[in-house]
Amino acid sequence: MLEAYCKKNGEKPKLYTIDLAGRFLSIARETKCLNNADCERLNEMREVLDEERPEGFTEKNATLIRQVLAPDVWDRVVNLPFRMMAEARRDRARAPVQSAVKAQIAVAIAILTIVPVRIKNLTEIRLGLNLSKPAGPGSDYWLNFPDYDVKNRMKLEYALDKYITPLIDQYIHDFRPTLLRGRNEDYLFPGMRSGAKGKVSFSGQITKRVLKLTGLRITAHQFRHAAGAIILQEQPGNYELVRQILGHRSLSTTIRCYIWLKNIQAHQIYQKIIRKRLDIEPENDK
Repeated sequence: MLEAYCKKNGEKPKLYTIDLAGRFLSIARETKCLNNADCERLNEMREVLDEERPEGFTEKNATLIRQVLAPDVWDRVVNLPFRMMAEARRDRARAPVQSAVKAQIAVAIAILTIVPVRIKNLTEIRLGLNLSKPAGPGSDYWLNFPDYDVKNRMKLEYALDKYITPLIDQYIHDFRPTLLRGRNEDYLFPGMRSGAKGKVSFSGQITKRVLKLTGLRITAHQFRHAAGAIILQEQPGNYELVRQILGHRSLSTTIRCYIWLKNIQAHQIYQKIIRKRLDIEPENDK
């Protein structure tokens, strides 16, 4: 199948074909439908195809990054959960279900801004298992995912900042019971019926809410792209920090995704050099 797709794509394999090799390898290893020798051969094909992976982001994601790096845009996003929670508390008595959903989305956005996990991991957070207070009820939350629950089999562990603990506590104690509708489940984000909230619907709600209240169109997955860009804006060249935050297995993967930002940073440095030679003062400096 891979050979057929490669032949169809011509000299340059498409991203779908490149990703397909990795999916086949994951299925083979998970189900053990191939022996070790065949898995190794499949992995060799994956490595060859992966060398053809285009650098950087798609234009859609590059457009998002340019918006995220613009002044004040990301400030609006990181402050949005607290604004939404205040609205949920205000309207709780009048519209309990709608307020609970708003609080749920607020907590999801807050988590994504500091722990940009994949949407699958976000929706499947379970109290006591993935989200807990190791130091006791009065301490701050920790969020962790064992390697078998992560796409690339990388264990993830995060100590959440103390400012987010009250937000999560308010949601868990005051709003989450309404969403459970009498069920006894441990999912942080329960759905309308049994089990966790659906990935597609939750991501859509997050996108819609952020767009409406900040003007930025961003999917749940794109919070990961934003995180990497923001880190490199503050600490140019620190790809290792980006790798650790995003949970990439390989540093080369991180560099390949974000190397194009060096051009932006280089131009900003050059503009500062030129600005020192100007005989006029920019308007915003007057």
